[in-house]
Amino acid sequence: MMPANPAVATAEPARATRLPDPMRRTTRAPRVPAATRTKAMLTSQAGSAVAIIIAVVWTLPTVGLLISSVRPEGEIRTTGWWSFLTSPSFTLENYQTVLFGRASTGQLMNFFMNSLTIVVPATVIPLVVAIMAAYAFSVLQWKGRDTVFVIVFALQIVPLQMALIPLLRIFSGTAVAEAFPFLAIWVAHSSFGLPLAIFLLHNFMAEVPKELIEAARVDGAGHVTVFFKVMMPLMVPAIASFAIFQFLWVWNDLLVGLTFSGGNNAIQPLTARLSEMAGSRGQDWHLLTSGAFVSMIVPLIVFLALQKYFVRGLLAGSVKG
Repeated sequence: MMPANPAVATAEPARATRLPDPMRRTTRAPRVPAATRTKAMLTSQAGSAVAIIIAVVWTLPTVGLLISSVRPEGEIRTTGWWSFLTSPSFTLENYQTVLFGRASTGQLMNFFMNSLTIVVPATVIPLVVAIMAAYAFSVLQWKGRDTVFVIVFALQIVPLQMALIPLLRIFSGTAVAEAFPFLAIWVAHSSFGLPLAIFLLHNFMAEVPKELIEAARVDGAGHVTVFFKVMMPLMVPAIASFAIFQFLWVWNDLLVGLTFSGGNNAIQPLTARLSEMAGSRGQDWHLLTSGAFVSMIVPLIVFLALQKYFVRGLLAGSVKG
């Protein structure tokens, strides 16, 4: 029997061919996370080649500095450090002059010890205070906590030069400053390093699961036990990271050391002596190579000793799960 309307009959097969077929459904490829793509790009041959080139360019000045520090004065003044590769000549006279030589040109050993005396307390003091403050801001519950934390965080934008003269007026001419000549430098470095230390350690502590702290509290642990038994072992990478940063900042500082030492050679840091080593007329600039390399020894030792903690501290809190 023929359909009443031939147009309808011819349209039905066409409509049927447009119906979706479940067997034809295409599956999308899984989306690759951005972190995975970045890791693949950095670990590729091209990424490794770029990293090697950057490493070579970055370390080349240090190699030139080391080579120049062991060359004779006459060759340092007349030829570049790369001449050592074709006509090598070796001497330790520059190091002897710098460390134990004339007072007008060297004797860095005393200033080296001054820098150690400055940098160790100036690193430990802000670190101890920042750890306790970060625990108070991240674990303890008290009124106005977030407001105070924002104020502490905002102190990072205060220029260093803005606080030098007020601090100098507070300490200069006092009996405490005469009894403890390094105290002003310690307080200055600790004050300037505290805001960043509190911010970094607070962010690290905030990543610690609250369930871990609550479980310790249920077992009868107080804040002291939670702080030393739970938080401190987890905070080792973050503590080491800030310790390296603070150590390098204080060790390489010149402005604070010059301001609070007042020209007193008994408390001046190593950087202050390096700035004067070239002489009044620049006649001893060849000694800067050995003097600069002496100043690099301690930071290199500290960084290499704490390198694994430094990397873990930088990556801590960046990935969850």
